[in-house]
Amino acid sequence: MIATMIYQCMRGATVAGIKAAGMDGFFTLHDCGLFPCDPNGVPFTTAYIACTGDPVADLTEDMAAEQKARATYEHLITLSDDPEVKKPLIFLREREVVHFQRFGEALNIVQENIASKKKMYNNMYRGKAYKNGNMCADAMNMRGGNRMYDNICADAM
Repeated sequence: MIATMIYQCMRGATVAGIKAAGMDGFFTLHDCGLFPCDPNGVPFTTAYIACTGDPVADLTEDMAAEQKARATYEHLITLSDDPEVKKPLIFLREREVVHFQRFGEALNIVQENIASKKKMYNNMYRGKAYKNGNMCADAMNMRGGNRMYDNICADAM
């Protein structure tokens, strides 16, 4: 969206205006075309996107990215004096806040799920009954009444 805003701002600009804005290098390489890059002209790459396969790490990374984007939009709003540029930037900043909140909610759900699984596994390891039935009786039936499970389950019941 930022690339589109730059395109819209450059549309109809004169060469003198482009030079005065310090965009002559950009114009030389890309005309007024869309080219996603950082303020230094470094092109966007998917190397910026991290994925570990760990939902807690990945959601935390997503939340950090949303906060960085929000801060960037705030800086752009501060730099702009054009209300027509500020309006979409304000919308984008607000969208990043909502994304941050949704990722935070998802992170809470994942952490609660992990905690409940740890509790279940800990209870299974200790031979305690759990809410969906008698885990000890199920374990003894599966093991054919193994004495070790008999002793553990007797303690847990």
